[in-house]
Amino acid sequence: MTRKVRKDIRELEDAYNAGDKKPLEDVIRAWRGIQKLHPDHKHSFFKIAGYHGEPFRGAGWGNPSWWGGYCNHGNVLFPVWHRAYLLELEKALQSIDGCKDVTLPYWNETDKATEESGLPKIFLQKTFPLDGVNIPNPLYSYKFQAGVYDNLVTIPDHDYTKPPEYQTVRYPWSGLVGTPDDVATTNVHNETLKQLGDDAVNKLLNDNVKNWLGFSVTTSDGKTIYTGNRVKYAKCLEAPNYTVFSNTTSAQQWNEDHFGVKAWREEDAPNPAPEAVVPLESPHNALHLAIGGFEVPGFNANNYPDASGDMGENDTASFDPIFFFHHSFIDKVFWAWQKKWNATKSLHIIDGYPGTNSVDNQGPTPASPETHG
Repeated sequence: MTRKVRKDIRELEDAYNAGDKKPLEDVIRAWRGIQKLHPDHKHSFFKIAGYHGEPFRGAGWGNPSWWGGYCNHGNVLFPVWHRAYLLELEKALQSIDGCKDVTLPYWNETDKATEESGLPKIFLQKTFPLDGVNIPNPLYSYKFQAGVYDNLVTIPDHDYTKPPEYQTVRYPWSGLVGTPDDVATTNVHNETLKQLGDDAVNKLLNDNVKNWLGFSVTTSDGKTIYTGNRVKYAKCLEAPNYTVFSNTTSAQQWNEDHFGVKAWREEDAPNPAPEAVVPLESPHNALHLAIGGFEVPGFNANNYPDASGDMGENDTASFDPIFFFHHSFIDKVFWAWQKKWNATKSLHIIDGYPGTNSVDNQGPTPASPETHG
């Protein structure tokens, strides 16, 4: 059997532009296919996207002491859970007629093109020519076929309810539509962006991505967040064991124990801590904020005020198709760490260490979703 290999999405773009259109067209065909499946179908995008966060289930349906999604963050299951999750999505893509050889491409967030221009263009174009027809680009956004509802009223953030027909958005747009007041505020915010035009809005997104991968971001309230995430992707490969490589909780404890700091910071930043370890989860988290934006009472990650795209919030991130290309790259970095540290066959967990319990950082999760053949 020929091993299927995941490709760099920019390589598929370059091949397409050079006349070899089929590889990228097949990716688009597969994504369009799973987004058109009935939301209850086991291979539908809605079904698979919903495993990550919303729609919440179990005790997490309305209790903030629990996490209502299946995903794991802030503990050692973060890389491996998402690896299995990508495989489930990839199997769905391959179930679409004519797409059995499709794999899930990755977006190389550390390449020169990203440093210079931001996102690959395929994520910014609203339509794509397929089989002689311009179709809505399934990598640009996803239109909800059913609603998801946020019942965590005791959490002082936003209502992340998404009704049927809601369409995912990215920074600097707002996707807050959970209450009538949210809808009214979002309409005003988004109308201003519409007046700017697509090119200007895409520039805001691309600049935000470049800044989050670069040295720092200045928020709309005048604060500086020292980011350094391009460097972090390289630095995380130096993490000396899987426990601290895998998640932010374990890495923070390790840094406190060994270096007297909570987290890594570049040498040119205030209070530098270049000796600290970096977990893979750290730059991962940052790119979610870069692509989605995030602003709640007490924390503002936005240069453009009130941006609230879906990638910025764990509840809804997986409904943005770019989530899976981002995580495909995260999985690639995970594999690079495994090869470097001779950990391709097994992963060692430091017994009893913070971040080694699945309830660390996020609260207990529901039982696992049903297994698909």
